[in-house]
Amino acid sequence: MKYIIASDIHGSASSCRKLLERFSEEGADRILLLGDLLYHGPRNDLPDEYAPKAVIEMLNGVSDRVSTVRGNCDCEVDQMVLTFPILADYAWVETKDRLLYLTHGHHITEGTYKQIGAGNVLLSGHTHVPLCETVSGVLHLNPGSTSIPKEGSVKSYMTFDGVTFSWKNLESGETYLEKQL
Repeated sequence: MKYIIASDIHGSASSCRKLLERFSEEGADRILLLGDLLYHGPRNDLPDEYAPKAVIEMLNGVSDRVSTVRGNCDCEVDQMVLTFPILADYAWVETKDRLLYLTHGHHITEGTYKQIGAGNVLLSGHTHVPLCETVSGVLHLNPGSTSIPKEGSVKSYMTFDGVTFSWKNLESGETYLEKQL
C-alpha cells in the first residue's frame, strides 16, 4: 500500500488542490492527514487561497481514502462538515513490518515515545517544519506543511511505499529527502 502523508492544510484551497493532484499522480492508496485541516489558527497568517469551504468539498470528495487525526486548530464544528472522522488525537496504521503512530504533534512528550515502542514510527505535523530523527528508538517524521511552511522549508508532503519515506516539494513533486526503514 502506498500512502501520501501531509499536515497543516489550514484551509488553503490551492494547497489542498495540489495535494490531491499529487495523490492522483503518485498512485497512492490512502492519504494520512496529521491535522489542522480547515482553520489557519491565531498564530498563523492566512495561507494562500484561504477557502475552508473549498477544502471541505475537496476532502469530502476523497473521504473513503482519508485517515486523519485532530490538530490543535481542529474542532467539533469541523467534524460537522467533513464526512470522515477527524477528532481522534491519535491513530495507528499497521504495516507489514511496524506500526505507524499518527498524531498532530502538539501533545508529544517523552512518554509518547515509550508508548509507541522502539522500532515503530511516529508521524506528526504541527511545527510546519520537516523532520527526520530517532528518539528512544522511535523514528519520528514530520512531512512539514502543505500551506504555511516555516524555518525556510518549502510546502511539502511525504510518501511511504512500505519501505521508503520520501519528502517531496508540493509544487514540483520532486523528492528532496528519503529515509529507508
